Amino acid sequence: MNVDQLIDKVVDEMVRPQPAVKGIRTPECNWCWVCPNCRSQVVEHMVENGANRVGAGPNLGPIHDNLASLIDHTLLKPEATQEQVIKLCEEAVRHEFASVCVNPTWVRLCREIVRGTGVLVCTVAGFPLGANTVDTKAFETQKAVEDGADEIDMVINIGMLKSREYKTVGRDIAAVVEAAGQKGHVKVIIETCYLTDEEKIKACLIAKEAGADFVKTSTGFGKKGAVLGDVALMRKVVGSDIGVKAAGGIRDYEKAAQMVEAGANRIGASASVEIIGK
Repeated sequence: MNVDQLIDKVVDEMVRPQPAVKGIRTPECNWCWVCPNCRSQVVEHMVENGANRVGAGPNLGPIHDNLASLIDHTLLKPEATQEQVIKLCEEAVRHEFASVCVNPTWVRLCREIVRGTGVLVCTVAGFPLGANTVDTKAFETQKAVEDGADEIDMVINIGMLKSREYKTVGRDIAAVVEAAGQKGHVKVIIETCYLTDEEKIKACLIAKEAGADFVKTSTGFGKKGAVLGDVALMRKVVGSDIGVKAAGGIRDYEKAAQMVEAGANRIGASASVEIIGK
């Protein structure tokens, strides 16, 4: 089965309209079975189908006991100062966050500050619109890795995806993966707020096929950030082979923990210190 056939199969299975449950409106998230918007309806659905006992943990279910290690401590505002970037790095080292995520101009500085601490340096390519040429994204990536970046969060060509130019989208991602080489991991930002469910699925499968290490929900600069249903959908599509990063609008522990429960194994946040409560 080739990639296009696989995409069509997954789309058919996951985006097909769900039948209405007796007396219950089908949630907009298409029965993700994770987000708070449909949890109560899921329980009713189980009971309707014969369950007479439902087991669940309090509120969030399982809570990750080391959330800090999953967080990319992020500062991507255009007005960010050197002083703020230094503070970001110091906080990341102190709280043992996964990485600092900064604009390319700060990669060399961050590399020097976090060297030897275990904190990674993450930067962005084609950010935040994704409409750069393939060559531009590849050059950005190569330069960032030379400057000391461990991870590259690239934005897909959203317009090409919505134009159904899937080969172009795949080449775009593959060029960044190749430019990153063995030194850099690539996270592919699909910017879910602009996509239909079918487009989200296609984007995830194309990213996986192109050799990406993660798929990521959002830049944080779109009209909406991470949504639980999208995280669950992305995890189901890519399976356990690659990572899922939830980013955009995650500002407290509860929401971060819900994203992990939904399937994220990396969180992008600027409110990282507040999230872990330190």
